[in-house]
Parts: sequence; C-alpha cells; structure tokens
Amino acid sequence: MHLRHVKYQPNGGPDGGDGGNGGSIYLRGNHNYWTLLHLKYERHIFAEHGGNGGRDKCHGTNGKDRYIDVPCGTVVYDAETGKFVCDVMYDGQEVLLLKGGRGGLGNFQFRSATNQAPRFAQPGEPMEEMTIILELKLLADVGLVGLPNAGKSTLLSALSSARPKIANYPFTTLEPSLGIVGYHDKQSFVMADIPGIIEGASEGKGLGLRFLRHIERNSLLLFMVPGDTDDIKREYEILLNELRNFNPEMLDKHRVLAVTKSDLLDAELVEMLRETLPNDLPCLFISSVTGQGLDELKNVLWQELNSESNKIQDIMAEETLVHRDKDMQRIADELREEGENDNIEYLDEDDIEDLDDFEYEDDPVSNAEK
Repeated sequence: MHLRHVKYQPNGGPDGGDGGNGGSIYLRGNHNYWTLLHLKYERHIFAEHGGNGGRDKCHGTNGKDRYIDVPCGTVVYDAETGKFVCDVMYDGQEVLLLKGGRGGLGNFQFRSATNQAPRFAQPGEPMEEMTIILELKLLADVGLVGLPNAGKSTLLSALSSARPKIANYPFTTLEPSLGIVGYHDKQSFVMADIPGIIEGASEGKGLGLRFLRHIERNSLLLFMVPGDTDDIKREYEILLNELRNFNPEMLDKHRVLAVTKSDLLDAELVEMLRETLPNDLPCLFISSVTGQGLDELKNVLWQELNSESNKIQDIMAEETLVHRDKDMQRIADELREEGENDNIEYLDEDDIEDLDDFEYEDDPVSNAEK
C-alpha cells in the first residue's frame, strides 16, 4: 500500500504495485542420475519467495522455480497419508509438485470513483508445504527373479560388464545392479539383478520386500532356479506366488525360466527334469561358469522383448499404470530399522506455538517446501 507524494501533486493517489508470485517446485526426469543419493543431504528444498510490490506501481519480482532432478522411474508419495502423487518416467519430463503462491494486488488495483485513495492492499497467497517420499524403481528390460544363491549375479557378470559381488552365501547381493547385455548388430538390452527373494518376502521377510518394487518396471522377468534343487517346479511356483501376493499385475509380464548350474547335471538328468518343467513359458538349461546355453538364452530374451504381444503390453501398462498407496506403518518400521528415525524430534503444541512466532532473518522465506 502506497500513496504517491510528489511536489505540486498533493492528491497523487494510490500507486502501490502488485506483489510477485512465489516460485514453484518441479520434479524433472534426468537420465544422468541413477540413484537418489544426491538428495540424501538436501532434505529441505525451498522455492524463492515472491518480491514485494513497490511505489510507482512497481511489480514485485517473481520467485525463481526450483527443479529437483531425479532419475527416470521415480515415484512420489505423500509422506503423511501415503497417497500416490506422481510418477517421473522419462528424461526431461517435468511434473509440478507444488505451485507457488500468487502475489497480492497493490492498492492501485482497488481505486474507484468512490474510493480514490484505498489504504489497503491484498495479501499474497500463503506458502504450500509438503513432505514426500521418493522411491526409485529401476527401469530395465529384463529382471532376474530367484531365491538366494540362484546364480543371478553370476549370470549378470557373465552376460555384461557389470561386476556385482559374488559369494557362496545367501543374500550376497544387498542392492540392485544393472548391466547392459550386448546382442547382435550392436544391439543391447538392460538386465537388472535384485537381492534374492525368499518365501514370505511379500509379507516382509528377508530383503525381498524392499526390492520387489523394482521388478514392476521390468518388461520381461527371467526366473532362475538352480539345477541342484529338489523340486524346480515348486521353487518356481514359490517365486510366482510371492510376485502374485505383492502385485497381481506382475503376472501379466512375459516370463522365461532358466535352470542354472546345469554343468552339474548330465544329459540324461536334464531330459528327465525337462519333463517336469512348466509348459506355459520358455525353459532353458544354462551354466554361467561354462557358458552353456547363454547364447540361446540371449536369443530367447531378445525374441520375447521384441514380440508384438510384449510391445502391446508395454503400451497398455504405461497408460493404465496403477500405483498402490503406501502403508505408512510399514514405512515407519523400515525407517526405524535403517536408523532414519533416530534424528526425528517430535513437537508438542507449545513448541508449535513457538515456531509460529519464529521469523526467518538470514534465510529467504519460501513459497514451497518439500
């Protein structure tokens, strides 16, 4: 609010300018990022505050927008309710997360014939705050599914240049790994290795619950069962049942079954085992150590990836992708196990009243907060 005061103009009238709009916060897909590690130490993100209007009808500066670069395949959930917010799927995609507040109008905008010197101005819209959960789901063409020590990491190292940790004990793989598998005519596809899944993983047992979400983004699932197991078909059905309990839509993906460690089996035993395998999907016997069946496996994977039914399925899955809301109690338990809740301080009503009286002096006030 401002009234014009200049020499020889005693009745200058109102000249208060409008306030600037606050900055917005956007999520932007960036293929140069593969993890969310760059956001680990920047937990609070502020957009710039809109500038105040000035005299002589000067408009306040608009706050600068903030762009949060995330890897493709990032899903956003509301941390308070667990509701799905948005999904960043491809490079360069921009999603508006929080819209900046609109600046208020100066008293110049409220002049009229009956109120020629308004002594009030419109306040700007309040800031918006939001706490979110960023969850990265790996985007890969082929996802490896198997129990611990099924040979997933060994296969990935044999087919690609990836070097995941390999050892003869369960749960050697503790984090997902990606590898690019070369094919004929300089073609390639991406293969993802996740920690082993055990029976009951969809209910929170083992490490499978934290990494089953990555399989949702794979176009093709490669089930891996060791050849020295007692019942190959039963182990395959255990894996299939865990996927069904976690997300029934995952069963619509194309599947291939690979019996690993076939170098331990003779030809007669292989023929006997072949009769017990499922008939509704391609089944192969491979050995990552000797290279047995690896070329045939790549041919089958390439044919399945480029089949017409798989392409149609990808288009339908992208348009009708359904995200389930988060169970916040389960998220709290996971954070507690990882020690993320150790630094959280809970405030009572008296502390909140003290925060309401607090004013920022050095830091700029934001219009949006993550």
